[in-house]
Amino acid sequence: MAGPGLEPQDSVPTPGGSPDHDELSDAELLRIHVAGDATAFQTLFLRHRDRLWAVALRTMHDREEASDALQDAMVSAFRRAGSFRGDSAVTSWLHRIVVNACLDRIRRNRVRRAQPLEPGDDRDLNLVASDDPTIGVESAELADAVQQALGRINADQRAALVLVDMEGMSVEEASVALGVPKGTVKSRCARGRARLAVLLEPLRNVS
Repeated sequence: MAGPGLEPQDSVPTPGGSPDHDELSDAELLRIHVAGDATAFQTLFLRHRDRLWAVALRTMHDREEASDALQDAMVSAFRRAGSFRGDSAVTSWLHRIVVNACLDRIRRNRVRRAQPLEPGDDRDLNLVASDDPTIGVESAELADAVQQALGRINADQRAALVLVDMEGMSVEEASVALGVPKGTVKSRCARGRARLAVLLEPLRNVS
């Protein structure tokens, strides 16, 4: 698989497969990819590229690292497609591979307090913890602060928050994507939200 154009702001190419490919489900695309179809995986990747890129960028908190992690993940998914058992959604399987690639890169390179994202890199960032209304993004200024605070919390907690509070996954879906029990997802989210609340406290005290 050639290295895909990963960032959504790049010009989005038209999927290389036939129009019929667009009518296929994710699972069907993966199945015919394993069977040898030359363009099925490209169609699948382009279908979900924006969300996968968002997960990588928010988890890595560094554009270059996120791009590398996403490429690692997609190469892995391309090669390991035959291992997909169909006991979860293809999107959950893809998210799990992306998150694992990000966490592996973070641990390997110790990318924790990464360089700040450029303005506008994550304009739609909207973290809302339903059980902690103090953590809400109500302005561009606070959104920027959340971006920076997110880069300062534990990588595992950050990954859970990205999937649940930013990507809108249920705890069960995030559990599948992260490969951990639901209780672990809840715990990581709770701890991550608590840490964010501390980091964002100074902003709440600004009139």
